[in-house]
Amino acid sequence: MAEFMTGEIPLNFKTNPYKRVEWEDDLTDPNTGEVLEEGTIFWAEYGNNLEWGLYNAYRFLIEQARQMQRMRIQMELDGRVPGNSGTFADVLDGSSNKISLDKALTDIIEAVEIGGTTLKVASVEGFAAFTQVTIFDDEHIEDVVITEVGTNNMKVQALKNEYKKGAKVARSNVLIDTDNAEMGVGDWQTFNVELVEVV
Repeated sequence: MAEFMTGEIPLNFKTNPYKRVEWEDDLTDPNTGEVLEEGTIFWAEYGNNLEWGLYNAYRFLIEQARQMQRMRIQMELDGRVPGNSGTFADVLDGSSNKISLDKALTDIIEAVEIGGTTLKVASVEGFAAFTQVTIFDDEHIEDVVITEVGTNNMKVQALKNEYKKGAKVARSNVLIDTDNAEMGVGDWQTFNVELVEVV
């Protein structure tokens, strides 16, 4: 067993066909105790069949566990190494991986009515035509596709809602909470500013 546990397990190990044995007890006379018919005799063939069945199953489970461990390591590497190909995972703990949240965000600098298709924005940096954005304020939210990006505006599909000056246009309105490893929805906030005359 020790040699088997420490070395690499080949997949072509000896496999004897496993034949299930239907075991039967002796048939006895309840009054005299006389054996009327003998039950299944335990032969070496049956014992070896059991041993090889257990041994092969044991070796298979060990090899399967090793393969699963290699796959877990590979998946973790694929998820953590930038530019790597294959599967990925983001555990939302702030660690770098090949997934990056598109944080392009800007403000609408002029209110827009229902059905509007032109958004005057503070910046168009990070935005491109034929990509989807989320527009939201404290009352409405919707996803639209940008059809054209100008110098200080962008054209979108006809809006289903009206939006105030200061509404947000974002590639993603997701906020990552690394403490709780979860995603939340970004907030739109208003601020009250009081002007005070200084003499």
